[in-house]
Amino acid sequence: MAQAWRCAGLSWTAGGPVLIWDGGRRSALTWGKTVAFGVAEGGARTCVGARGNTCPLAARVSARSTGPRCEECARLDRAHSVAADTLADDPRPYRVYLAWFGAGMTKVGITAERRGSARLLEQGAVCFSWLGTGPLMAARRTEELLRAALRVPDRIPYAAKRAARAALPATGEERAAEIAVLHARALELTGWPESLAPAPFRPVDHVEAFGLAEAPAPVGVVGELVAGGAVSGELVAAAGPDLHLATDRGVLVLDTRLLPGWELVPAGGRRVEVPVRALKERPAAQDGLF
Repeated sequence: MAQAWRCAGLSWTAGGPVLIWDGGRRSALTWGKTVAFGVAEGGARTCVGARGNTCPLAARVSARSTGPRCEECARLDRAHSVAADTLADDPRPYRVYLAWFGAGMTKVGITAERRGSARLLEQGAVCFSWLGTGPLMAARRTEELLRAALRVPDRIPYAAKRAARAALPATGEERAAEIAVLHARALELTGWPESLAPAPFRPVDHVEAFGLAEAPAPVGVVGELVAGGAVSGELVAAAGPDLHLATDRGVLVLDTRLLPGWELVPAGGRRVEVPVRALKERPAAQDGLF
């Protein structure tokens, strides 16, 4: 029987996307590389545990879920977390950013300064600009100020982000236009925390980093993995947690958040033997930003 591996997820580095495996092994992903794996026969997707601990129940997890944890382990994993707003005493500096994912889809968020732009790559932000840097609670107050005063959300459904990538403007200037307007309006607001240092508008575009400019448009999305199934194709682009693979069924999007919890084995060819669904169409753009 072939050796089975467990994937811990996708990470973004300065050199591009990297698949991380249990035990610390890493697989760098480059355009044109074949990504191929099978799912062990007779297996099931099980909870990956939390904070370095295995799930005491070895609970089953839905194959369609992008979260690889059972309810109890997910609660434990989010405890004392900036993302879950349960960590308020982190003394390290944080950055507030404006991120753009497609027409009418701009969000505000925060990330630790030490992480650089990794958080934006992980979210699949097509372009972004820093808005300011300061203590965690000052960054949180600025985030809330933009939500209240400019109606900028702090979350955008991932399916909408994915659909928007299929119809991006051709130039970086066009892609940065919406956050340019918002950035200027944000700096004019009263009520900024004094401890947050504003940042100038300097857009960073990720279209080249994601490989989206030259890649064919995807025709479908892997809906879930199944025991005995397989996914194999040539990597043509990647954005956020998504890998765009050229397969025998056209270019398909594989959300790598579906991988953790499964035992994966080697596979070959360009075949896809798991459920695939059509790529959702881009929803109608908003009439305006405000």
